[in-house]
Amino acid sequence: MRLLVAYLATPGGEDAVALGACLARTLHASLDISLVIPPDKPEAFAATGSYADVLDEAAKEWLDQAAALVPEDVTVRTHVAVDENSADGILKEIDRLDSTMLVVGGSGGGLIGRHSLGSVVNDLLHSSPVPVALAPRGFSRTGPQRVREITAAIGRRPGAEILLDTAVELSAQGQIPLRLMSLVSRDDWPPKLSAEEEQQAVERGMELAGRALDEARSRLPEGTGLDSAVAEGRNIEDAVLTVDWHDGDVIMVGSSRLAAPRKLFLGSTAAKMLRVLAVPMIVVPRQAQS
Repeated sequence: MRLLVAYLATPGGEDAVALGACLARTLHASLDISLVIPPDKPEAFAATGSYADVLDEAAKEWLDQAAALVPEDVTVRTHVAVDENSADGILKEIDRLDSTMLVVGGSGGGLIGRHSLGSVVNDLLHSSPVPVALAPRGFSRTGPQRVREITAAIGRRPGAEILLDTAVELSAQGQIPLRLMSLVSRDDWPPKLSAEEEQQAVERGMELAGRALDEARSRLPEGTGLDSAVAEGRNIEDAVLTVDWHDGDVIMVGSSRLAAPRKLFLGSTAAKMLRVLAVPMIVVPRQAQS
């Protein structure tokens, strides 16, 4: 596995490096750190031609500082990419480096709870062909060295299968316990349900979690920690907080049904989770259409 960190010399960039190192150590993966710089030259430098050299040297210095944040037990490589569009440059790096997962941090604007989604990250969440791991703000200071447990937020919509497949694969790769969480939010229910109908909705959530648990159990190595949970609440935010979260936890979600095949699209459910959760989130692209 090769994990790619989309780096900026900002606190959000440091959070991404810390999460990348945590995931790489857990999943026995190597780590690439790429920084995208623009090709344009300001008019003030056009005559001397020195702008590109200055920017290239600065980029290399920033990447050296990023690599120094990575523990010695994680293999790391750094790369400078040149592109007019930062998101496009990262997408090209994913292809060039054959990356398995992209890791990003917050970069100002668009604050959602502990996550800060800047314009480049938002672009990547609409276009990445590989899973994207989002580092919460402050992860470089408070994040653990390894992943403790993966929680997969399973559902019935298209894309649920590839989410479970990816969660099982990562759990097996890193020998990490896996928890399968079925969300039951009253926001999704028709109005004026009877008490009996509400109970039936909860039971459907329990049934979904049970089926996913049986499937995961048949595919994971013997001895892998495996559990299921039903998160029930007035809304998504309340529901997701009814289960316990610990340092080292990671939540995995599928892309919105609006996503193109093999592309990401952060859906409303995932966005609501980000408002209240302080753990990293991995968003998985939709499976390609046959």
